[in-house]
Amino acid sequence: MSSQLSPISTLIPIVNTTINTSSSPSKSELSSHSHRNFHSLSQRTHIPSHVYEHPSAILLELCTSMEELHQILPLIIKNGLYSELLFQTKLVSLFCKLGSPSESARVFHSIEDKLDVFYHTLLKGYVKNSSLEDAFSFFVGMRYDAVRPVVYNFTYLLKILGDNSDLKRGKEIHSQLIKHGFGSNLFAMTSVVNMYAKCREIGEAYRMFDRMPERDLVSWNTIVAGYAQNGYAKTALDLVRRMQNEGQKPDSITLVTVLPAVADIMSLRIGKSVHGYVVRAGFDPLVNISTALVDMYSKCMSVGTARLIFDRMDHKTVVSWNSMIDGYVQNEQPEEAMLIFQNMLDEGFQPTNVTIMEALHACADLGDLERGKFIHKLLDQLKLGYDVSVMNSLISMYSKCKRVDIAAKLFDDLQDKTRVTWNAMILGYAQNGRVNEALSYFSRMQSQNIKLDSFTMVSVITALAELSVTRQAKWIHGLVVRTCLDKNVFVMTALVDMYAKCGAINTARRLFDTMDERHVTTWNSMIDGYGTHGLGKAAVDLFNKMQKGIIKPNDITFLCIISACSHSGLVEEGLQYFESMKKDYGLESSMDHYGAMVDLLGRAGKLNDAWDFIQKMPIEPGISVYGAMLGACRIHKNVELGEKAAKQIFKLNPDEGGYHVLLSNIYATASKWDKMAKVRKMMEKTGLKKTPGCSLVDLKNEVHSFYSGSTSHPQSKQIYAYLETLGDKIKAAGYVPDTNSIHDVEDDVKEQLLNSHSEKLAIAFGLLNTKPGTTIHIRKNLRVCGDCHNATKYISLVTGREIVVRDMHRFHLFKNGTCSCGDYW
Repeated sequence: MSSQLSPISTLIPIVNTTINTSSSPSKSELSSHSHRNFHSLSQRTHIPSHVYEHPSAILLELCTSMEELHQILPLIIKNGLYSELLFQTKLVSLFCKLGSPSESARVFHSIEDKLDVFYHTLLKGYVKNSSLEDAFSFFVGMRYDAVRPVVYNFTYLLKILGDNSDLKRGKEIHSQLIKHGFGSNLFAMTSVVNMYAKCREIGEAYRMFDRMPERDLVSWNTIVAGYAQNGYAKTALDLVRRMQNEGQKPDSITLVTVLPAVADIMSLRIGKSVHGYVVRAGFDPLVNISTALVDMYSKCMSVGTARLIFDRMDHKTVVSWNSMIDGYVQNEQPEEAMLIFQNMLDEGFQPTNVTIMEALHACADLGDLERGKFIHKLLDQLKLGYDVSVMNSLISMYSKCKRVDIAAKLFDDLQDKTRVTWNAMILGYAQNGRVNEALSYFSRMQSQNIKLDSFTMVSVITALAELSVTRQAKWIHGLVVRTCLDKNVFVMTALVDMYAKCGAINTARRLFDTMDERHVTTWNSMIDGYGTHGLGKAAVDLFNKMQKGIIKPNDITFLCIISACSHSGLVEEGLQYFESMKKDYGLESSMDHYGAMVDLLGRAGKLNDAWDFIQKMPIEPGISVYGAMLGACRIHKNVELGEKAAKQIFKLNPDEGGYHVLLSNIYATASKWDKMAKVRKMMEKTGLKKTPGCSLVDLKNEVHSFYSGSTSHPQSKQIYAYLETLGDKIKAAGYVPDTNSIHDVEDDVKEQLLNSHSEKLAIAFGLLNTKPGTTIHIRKNLRVCGDCHNATKYISLVTGREIVVRDMHRFHLFKNGTCSCGDYW
């Protein structure tokens, strides 16, 4: 038996981790195992001296490739050495070692007098280079041939079963292991622990670990890795402390395992402690340790430290570069990620699929279509078009770069679509405001019986949030409940955001309050919802509650609360939060924060303070900042500062005419008709156009669109006739048309032009086609104009209807002649 064959016991292999597909033995070959001839040890191991001296024996010792082995084999056969034990042993071993267990099996089955060690060697070959089925079948054949297993047979099989998450057969091998007396063997039980951990049975893995009579560093590393890889980062860290208390000193494997666990809990303090141990133990020159440190610091939001470690690395692998690129992407520094990506290419490293996905993510965040197209060409050159994960990233990149048409073509051409592919396409349409297409793809996805997950739901909910239709919101909410995703924090956060954007702010708050788990995004959605509804006090109260909890505000939170203060005139509170952002939380202000502050001051009439704020900004003001200033000048009719803001905007070359229209309206309000005309001519010369006003109404499962001055709707005649009658009623109630922004036409024509604004058409349509008492919901793509806002207040008064208008910035609830915004919008 193999345990007695000390002269060739060195052929017993150790655990190997690589598995490829190859051919397997047939059933007839497996059954032939039973025809074994048993001889004495001396008979089976006696090898004539001339065999050792033959040139082919020397060639076998020097053989390093399959090509060389195929050249040597005819020489062995020609010289009648194929039946010699030395050559049989070497051929079985070499074919396995060089990745061809099928050829090893042919040698094996030609041997009449099989040594047990042949079985052990070939089993290793199947585990290393063939499928799980082949390896398991061969092991069954060994039992049929009465070969007594050695401990390493079990460790091989447990490794491959764990890698394939085959718990059922893993338990079978575990029982066989105990049956053969290896239940207390350190190596065997460590493999059992690993198998259960990889099958996500971490509780069972720990029970096996806890029963081990002795433990070495490998067994400790195995259980630590098991907890870390199953998402129990804190337990993994606790086990590292315990192993130290029990006298085991962490090695490089322990550290590579534990650093990702530190990253998962984002504990910079613990990460620094582990880093200190790395330096003291002298592991910092190891490339895998340095790479793990780069990843840990990046995920702990300390990407600057990660970069220092990265730059000091003497040797970098592709994984090191990938970790640094990913670090910048995750820390919302996509431009830095692209610079590192370019450096990687310049230094001659070939990108992997992970590299490409991270670079595409960076391009998507930047909205950089040109560099995105460059990476698309690069992945084609690298022949990564077959990789569905890469293609999913490519679809997302084109979608975020507003080329959802290219994304759709890639989607249609992709053969092996996954659920992630469908999710990416649905979200792509949602992000580009193409709600109908998003819902159509969602319907197609369901028709193909593809299981919905949380990402699917978030994508669809995002689309419906933009549609702002309560009926659709209730439908998707019901589907979330039926698919048992109503406890998922991401889905519930999306529902909170959707209900807020549908005007159902109280429903949003009820959902928020029922959530067992909330992320920072959940708080942000609710605070922003209050802000867009003009409920600044409620937003402030919720923000104060958040500050007392464990979830800390991020930069988006401060943007939401400052904007909420801006919409409600809470100037002092907004100023206080802006200061607190840096002082109390160490968060740097972005261009959006500066724009929100200018809006806060300007909307409140503090135009000089707003202009001074712009002049003192530590960064060069962008279009959003000057745009907020121009909007405030429009509200408060300040021509001088409006001109200054507009001048700076036009230097920055905006790609749409909205800012020109704002300046034109400022001039019209001040009756500066010549200057207004100049602005209009400039727009014509540069080809800039005003975005046409569009208002949407959902009625009887259909969305109706109205554009200013449009007569294309089937009910246009009734709508305009109704508006004439309604106009008389609201005038009698006190409404006075605001015609200041229109000139060169008669007064009655001015009123007709005002009467054709898209929201008035939509409101009239809603009133004509719904029962008395029904709330009218309108969605508009632009800011509500002053005249429409005033008119809608009177319409709500004379009709007794509630009218909800969601414009591009906020909600207006008109009821009994008043608006929820208090005329502050």
